[in-house]
Amino acid sequence: MRETMRRRTRIATVLCMLAAGMMALVGSAMAAPAEKYLHVNVEDPTRGGSVNVNVPLSMAEKILPAINNHDLHYGKVSIHNAEMNGVDVRALLDAVRTAPDNEFVTVKDKDSDVRVAKANGNIIVHVIDKKNKQQRVDVTVPLKVVDALFSTAKNDELDIAAALRALSDAGDVLLVTVQDSSEKVRVWVDSRNTQD
Repeated sequence: MRETMRRRTRIATVLCMLAAGMMALVGSAMAAPAEKYLHVNVEDPTRGGSVNVNVPLSMAEKILPAINNHDLHYGKVSIHNAEMNGVDVRALLDAVRTAPDNEFVTVKDKDSDVRVAKANGNIIVHVIDKKNKQQRVDVTVPLKVVDALFSTAKNDELDIAAALRALSDAGDVLLVTVQDSSEKVRVWVDSRNTQD
């Protein structure tokens, strides 16, 4: 009887240790951040086709510095001949970052409506072509991604690799939609490896 009790105690101890180990494994798997994917979807019904791109941000971040072609080099893009007309872009971004959420610019004329705003840590730009109501552009960019673009780059560069790193921490976000009479383009980031 005593031997049976010892055996049960050992079995119970082993089972508890296995359960604790399994819980630790599950906990660490749950704590690990999910891989984020950059998705691009272009639909053109007039041509009867579409393009889908699903790239892990970690892969894009590793590949980007390996491409050195024209203005793209080592993960940065040169913006030659960018006319800033004496505007300090970094100071301007700091002012936007520290300002409360607001609609900064609204332009309405006979041809288009344009809106530039800050909301929930994002810069938002909406453009609607009034002549063709089907043409619109919507852009939402987390401010931390904008900051990353200018983080390590020189005055005439944007650090795309740093922006990709910031996107991986930005959560699920729809970045760009462009719609016209024949084509629709969407660019977004989420933790799914497909567009389904």
